[in-house]
Amino acid sequence: MSAAAAPFTVLIPARLASTRLPGKPLADIAGLPMVVRVAQRAAQSGAARCIVAADDERIVEACRAHGVQALLTRADHASGSDRLAEACAQLQLPDEAIVVNVQGDEPLIAPALIDAVAALLQATPEADMGTAAHAIDSAEDFANPNVVKVVLDARGMAHYFSRAPIPHARDHAGAWWRQEVGAGAAPLRHVGIYSYRAGFLRRFPQLPPAPTEQIEQLEQLRALWHGHRIAVHVAAQVPGAGVDTPEDLARVRALLA
Repeated sequence: MSAAAAPFTVLIPARLASTRLPGKPLADIAGLPMVVRVAQRAAQSGAARCIVAADDERIVEACRAHGVQALLTRADHASGSDRLAEACAQLQLPDEAIVVNVQGDEPLIAPALIDAVAALLQATPEADMGTAAHAIDSAEDFANPNVVKVVLDARGMAHYFSRAPIPHARDHAGAWWRQEVGAGAAPLRHVGIYSYRAGFLRRFPQLPPAPTEQIEQLEQLRALWHGHRIAVHVAAQVPGAGVDTPEDLARVRALLA
C-alpha cells in the first residue's frame, strides 16, 4: 500500500441512472459490480477508509455484499459533489478532514494517483481543492471539446479550465504544440479526480453557480470564480480510462477478464 502525507477518506459517488449506460455502477466486470471494483482499487491507496455514496439501495446492498462500506444519499442531487457534501454531513467529518472524490466509473484508477491528489492539500494549505492533469500528446485530444484542458500558474495551481484548446499558441495557429512550440510546453488534460477539505466540500453546493461554469459546463470553475484555489498534481503517466459508454465497458471487461 502506498502512503499519503495525512489520513484521508475516499468517497465514491454512485448514481444508478446513466443516460449512456443505465445501471452503470452495478455493471458486471469480471464477476464484480463496477463500483465495487472502484472501491477495491481505492482501498489500495493510503486512504483510512473508502465509502460509496449511493443514490439507490441496490448499490448499497451490492457494496455491502462484497465488504465495501456504503451509505444512502438523496436521489435528487444535481451533481456528484452535492452527493458527497451530504455524505460528509452524514459522516460528521471535521472541517479540516481531507476527502478524495473518486468517480464510480474509474475501475482502472491508480491508487498512487489517489494518494498524490490527497497529499496536495497537506502540501498547499492555501488550497481548498486538489485535482490532477497529464500532458496532452495529440492534436486530436487538444482540439476535442470532450477533453478538458487546464492551465496552471507558477505555483502549480489551476489558472483556468476549458473545453477549448488552451493555452492558444498565437504564433503557431493551427500547428501542433510538440512540433512547433516544443515538448516542454505541452498543454495539460484535466483528470476528473478531486480532493477537498471537508468543510469546503460542505459549503461548495451553496456557492452560486459561476457564469464560466455555466458556459463551459465545468463545475470546478465555480471554485475558481469565488476565489478558491485548486492545486494540481501533474501525473507522469496517462490514467486508466473511465467507463462512459457500452464500448468503454467492453474494453475494461477485456482488460480485467
